[in-house]
Amino acid sequence: MSAINIILIFVVAFLAGCEGVLDQFQFHQPVVACTLIGLVTGHLKEGVMLGGSLQMLALGWSNVGAAIAPDAALASVASAIIMALALNGGDANATEAISTSITLAIPLSVAGLFLTMLARTLAIPMVHAMDSAAEDANFAKIERLQWAGIAMQGLRIAIPAVILCFIPAKVVTDALNSMPVWLKEGMAIGGGMVAAVGYAMVLNMMSTKETWPFFALGFVLAAIPQITLIGLGVIAVSLALVYMKLKGLAQNSGGSSSNSGDPLGDIINDY
Repeated sequence: MSAINIILIFVVAFLAGCEGVLDQFQFHQPVVACTLIGLVTGHLKEGVMLGGSLQMLALGWSNVGAAIAPDAALASVASAIIMALALNGGDANATEAISTSITLAIPLSVAGLFLTMLARTLAIPMVHAMDSAAEDANFAKIERLQWAGIAMQGLRIAIPAVILCFIPAKVVTDALNSMPVWLKEGMAIGGGMVAAVGYAMVLNMMSTKETWPFFALGFVLAAIPQITLIGLGVIAVSLALVYMKLKGLAQNSGGSSSNSGDPLGDIINDY
């Protein structure tokens, strides 16, 4: 890669790392980070495809209490760089490069947890220094430490990204070509399951007995090939509006004491 490519990758990776804790502009989301890496490396189409696939998996990644979700920023940036290196080598086609990058994204996201914990551990003395500065009303020092903490989060992604850029493209391509057929096919199948795994994780967090009928109905409708994604979206919005209307009518009508205000819930409870 050229020096300009490496500089632009550093900027994108730095912003993705910062957004991993800020969540303001969503640069750490796979669909954004992979697209930007694809743009600066000259593989925009492949970057969008990779980001869209990884985004389906990242839908189920969220911090719950003390549990830290896998690092979407490092997984997105690193897998996009590996994809670009493989494509720059010339011997790997887009499908193989994307499938391999998707498979590598999961262990990369877990490895990113180590960098996250390291950065947060280093931030502890910075917080104590900010407390001391607050006692002295030294707001300038607090601001400097705040910016330093955010920059540290950006560097935890930017530094590994730059290191990856110095791996020769031929090395990545040769590694892909040396994989046996069964492993390549397994990676392709695993990449195709990414969307299902992501939706399953989201469904596991959101599922209630009132929403299961909608899931079953959507599952059946999605099996009809003549219905496009836009059509499924219209059906979903329509069902949501009907449900909200029925729920509002049930709450306004009062009814018997067994009426909970949730029409589907009442029907299910009757059984």
